Amino acid sequence: MSNHQLISTGELLEQLGDDGLCVIDCRFDLSDTQAGRRAYLNAHIPGAGFVDLNEDLAGAPGRGGRHPLPSAESAAACFGRPGINSSIRVVVYDGGSGAMAARAWWMLRWLGHERVRLLDGGFDAWSQQHYPLQSGAQSFKSRTFSAQPRNERIVRSEDLVMSGDHVASLNLLDARDRSRFRGDVEPIDRVAGHIPGAKNMPFQESLAANGLWKARDVRRAQWIGMLSGDPDAASIAMCGSGVTACHLVLSAVDSGIREPQLYVGSWSAWIEDPTRPIGTGGG
Repeated sequence: MSNHQLISTGELLEQLGDDGLCVIDCRFDLSDTQAGRRAYLNAHIPGAGFVDLNEDLAGAPGRGGRHPLPSAESAAACFGRPGINSSIRVVVYDGGSGAMAARAWWMLRWLGHERVRLLDGGFDAWSQQHYPLQSGAQSFKSRTFSAQPRNERIVRSEDLVMSGDHVASLNLLDARDRSRFRGDVEPIDRVAGHIPGAKNMPFQESLAANGLWKARDVRRAQWIGMLSGDPDAASIAMCGSGVTACHLVLSAVDSGIREPQLYVGSWSAWIEDPTRPIGTGGG
């Protein structure tokens, strides 16, 4: 199977209307949790369904962090509603960066559905091309999505705690921006800093100035540098709550790098236990 996990706006335009394709709008704003749904109702790619990060792509916040995984059954029902089953190809998109849509991409793969790609440039790139748009809620013929969870792709807090001082050897890569990783600022979580031994790999650095993803060979070189020259080295992606970390996973897979595991709870779960060590600086 091709490693290519991205699809261009032109490619998607050619495929619109295909009965074997389902497009999913994943726009979401952490500072205004209804903004994504409003944006979808106002204008979206024709035929696209909508999934909400808080309601569909995450469980209830708590000791598992701000965006823990929902149950496999709940996630399967969410993806079945817009008509996804094992035979359907899926394209996910968000406003532009892929930071939110990558979570849906990762969850589909976690549930055993790997025929999913992310729209390069998202809604911004689509609308800039003046491609067709649709407004209002859509109705879909739901299908049965059979989940086959691949839990070997998941790392939890207890796994890292058991690693102790050996975290540095795990290639734990934190997708947050450098100021949050260092602990200079923390606009979301109640504690600033990072897991000692983690390395900073901001997800935004996979993107070019125009909002599209950097060339595959550029990202591959970045990954090989982070993995000390070994593209087959095991690694773990994390972020604030396990959302933008999925962007790192996608970047790796698309670049021909061994797929990182995902620390689902990420920083927001790590700090639920006040006895866990906190690192600052670096990055």
